[in-house]
Amino acid sequence: MDSYKVAILDGDGIGPEIMAEATKILDLIAERNQVNFELLPAPFGASAYFSHGHSFPEESKDICDKADAILKGPIGLSHEESKKIPLDMQPERGALLPLRRRYNTFANFRPVFLPKGLAHFSPLKPDIIGDGIDFIIIRELVGGLYFGNKETGINEDGKRFVNESLEYDEDQIRRIARVAFDTAKKRKKVLHNIHKSNVLKSSVLWNEVIEEVGVDYPDVEVIHFLVDAAATYLCLNPRQFDVMVMENMFGDILSDQGGGILGSLGLMPSACIGPKKAYYEPSHGSAPDIAGQSIANPYSMIGSVAMMLEMSFNMEDEAKKVWQAMQSVFAQGYSTPDLSKSGVNAKMISTDGFGDLVTEELARL
Repeated sequence: MDSYKVAILDGDGIGPEIMAEATKILDLIAERNQVNFELLPAPFGASAYFSHGHSFPEESKDICDKADAILKGPIGLSHEESKKIPLDMQPERGALLPLRRRYNTFANFRPVFLPKGLAHFSPLKPDIIGDGIDFIIIRELVGGLYFGNKETGINEDGKRFVNESLEYDEDQIRRIARVAFDTAKKRKKVLHNIHKSNVLKSSVLWNEVIEEVGVDYPDVEVIHFLVDAAATYLCLNPRQFDVMVMENMFGDILSDQGGGILGSLGLMPSACIGPKKAYYEPSHGSAPDIAGQSIANPYSMIGSVAMMLEMSFNMEDEAKKVWQAMQSVFAQGYSTPDLSKSGVNAKMISTDGFGDLVTEELARL
């Protein structure tokens, strides 16, 4: 029997609620595949700071080091609550960025998948959605502005200043480029390269390396798009995209726009892949305003399980069945209050209700 260790980072806010539904899926997958998933809970985020004095405690690092994969819930607090935590210990700076740095998770995959049956969630017009939207954003995750040098202080004129640098070297760009080209080769053989080379020299280098790597992929068409134009066309004609690759900050922003296309970041899971370790997480935040009410949809958390099954454990068939089960629950008219607008004709269920229905559907597949 194969056995895998999975670090379980519940996170903050709605994190524990949606994680509970994700682990139901793992239990079922394990039972019918004679696989053992050893789930290893680890404190992480704001809750970890309040309970352990650090948002990424040493014991959590040890658990993650031993794990074959990491399943992470959303982190963070409201703006006011965040003020109770020292700046460098706030969840993003004190936990998330160190997690990425520790495991060098340079490749972030965010699928934007909106089949026609889920079009009612999207704010886009039906003629723009057509038969459905299906593209993936590949974001470089451990370089750029977020990981560059940072300096704050008082200048010679007595004015406060901040200086942050956007840093990439060609090796960092080359490795994410290869991931993007490999992904495009498996799909429609079209790669949209997102940049800002008319202003940023970092994008000039980025484009040069993309073109150099592209020589090894003659069957993949590369289409260059300025990032601001890409933002516009994601609204006007999202179906033209299939695989999009971009630097860290561009990916952060455009992937959230992808959530807007879907109608909610609650419909977007993600995978963060490094050379030896990967973590999987929903793209949305911890939604502290609805925490504990059992109204948050666990779709993106369960979708992150599907991505983990495929990308870390080579269980592609089971991953497809998880997606199919979730689509089936929506197709039957079920939804949760956080996703559906008032007045929409949907059968409202709770967080655990959605998880139970997905588990039941999955058991039939």
